[in-house]
Amino acid sequence: MTDRARSIVVGVDGSSHSAAAASWAAEDAHLRLRPLHLVMVDNNWARTADAEQIVQDLADRCRMQSPQVTVTEEVVPGHPAEVLISHSTRADMIVVGSRGRGGFAGTHLGSVSSSVAIHSSCPVVVARTEAGATGPVVVGLDTSPLSRHVLEFALEAAAVRKLGLVVMQVWRRPEHDDVFATPITLPSPADIDEAMRRRLAEQVAGHGEKYPDVRIRKVAQHGHPVSALAEASRKAELVVVGHRGRGGFKGMLLGSVASGVLHHAHCPVAVVRIPSASD
Repeated sequence: MTDRARSIVVGVDGSSHSAAAASWAAEDAHLRLRPLHLVMVDNNWARTADAEQIVQDLADRCRMQSPQVTVTEEVVPGHPAEVLISHSTRADMIVVGSRGRGGFAGTHLGSVSSSVAIHSSCPVVVARTEAGATGPVVVGLDTSPLSRHVLEFALEAAAVRKLGLVVMQVWRRPEHDDVFATPITLPSPADIDEAMRRRLAEQVAGHGEKYPDVRIRKVAQHGHPVSALAEASRKAELVVVGHRGRGGFKGMLLGSVASGVLHHAHCPVAVVRIPSASD
């Protein structure tokens, strides 16, 4: 079997959504000098020839789109999410469509993309049938030092596309601690906003030196993270968020944030696994 290490792997099913994912991946493979591998999961051996023709046709379209990219393809049995998660241990990136045709083959790709995003060992991009705007890359960060992995992915994505990068940190003012009989005194929104701006500046400091051509804009604002990132996605080419892996999203409300952004973004979304401190 051909070595898939460092390939961009795309889950396809013959739907327009998976075709959009393959097209996005072919362009990214060209920009980042990676091989491209298309995977179609089909457990019905009676229609294997049809599945092979579908993935072959899509691979040929990718070769025409990005002739410099090495493109391979395969049809395999199994569960779609499990197959892609297995590939993720050696792949550079997994790319899926936002939903399938009730195929892939026979499973709704929305559930597949969600499962792969949670459990993948490498970054996952959920593509859209509609192209993102010609705008910057947008990344949402929490306050964890380990979120630098998300920032580094976003910086590289912006650099290869020759785009700017918007780094966002969105905070919500707590009401009060219900443990106490009386509300506790909270910092003013202005004080929190200023503290978040300082913290964000500290997080970003030094990371841009590796990508001097990427113009970085820092945004720290009060609001709901999902709403803010979804709104920013209207004018973005790619939105990047992080997750903690190992069965779920955590941190910065990242359970709801990553899931919410995947559901409501208007452009492709990259989900980057944040390693634990013990990794």
